[in-house]
Amino acid sequence: MSRKIENLFRAPYSVPNGLQTTDDGLWIVDQITDRVALVELENPLDYYGVPKFIRDIPSDCSNTSGLSYGDGALWLAANGDASLWRPARPHDAAAHMGEILKVDPQTGKTLARYPLPGGGGTHGLEFDRYEADTLWVTTLKEQTLTKMRISDWSIQHVLPLPYTRAHGVVRVADGIWVVHTADRVIVKLDLNDGHELDRIDVPAPHAEPHGLSICADDLIYCDASSGWVAKITL
Repeated sequence: MSRKIENLFRAPYSVPNGLQTTDDGLWIVDQITDRVALVELENPLDYYGVPKFIRDIPSDCSNTSGLSYGDGALWLAANGDASLWRPARPHDAAAHMGEILKVDPQTGKTLARYPLPGGGGTHGLEFDRYEADTLWVTTLKEQTLTKMRISDWSIQHVLPLPYTRAHGVVRVADGIWVVHTADRVIVKLDLNDGHELDRIDVPAPHAEPHGLSICADDLIYCDASSGWVAKITL
């Protein structure tokens, strides 16, 4: 379905690959440096057109491709190591292996690490605001969306995904939105069997969808290729 799509501003990092709105502002993570910025969401730009920083923190994540917030923490998706653009660090994920990091939003300290179910890489995750103790994770190897119980890191449910290269995820009351970057489509899936409920096509020349979050009654996404943050009016 066609929706209004508009660019809002360029992210403070060159390769924004995950974002999340919160009551405090908009969190954006950089795939290259693995730093996370909290920027103002209301009136986000200063006099010079630069995003207004509230806070900027480091992280132990690597090749970060996904961001969420819940339980007072940031959740970051490590899509393997980052050897393509920087020397390896001791805390990087293994090459071609995904991890999920729970991170202190004040300091960037890693609070917990979780292996990706089934191995392989990941491009997106979502803390479920409707169901306690629940995190949704995309698994590129299996081409699925996996519902994890955080307390014992056990698989609760698996949904098949309709396209490859799944990225940002947003849980809503009546389903779950998943970005498929290569196909430039965002699909809303049924929570039980994964059948398609709705879709949003994001054709060129619009910014390419990567990370995804809810923004009031609309969606907001980032483009790791161009650096744009854009809004989709639902």
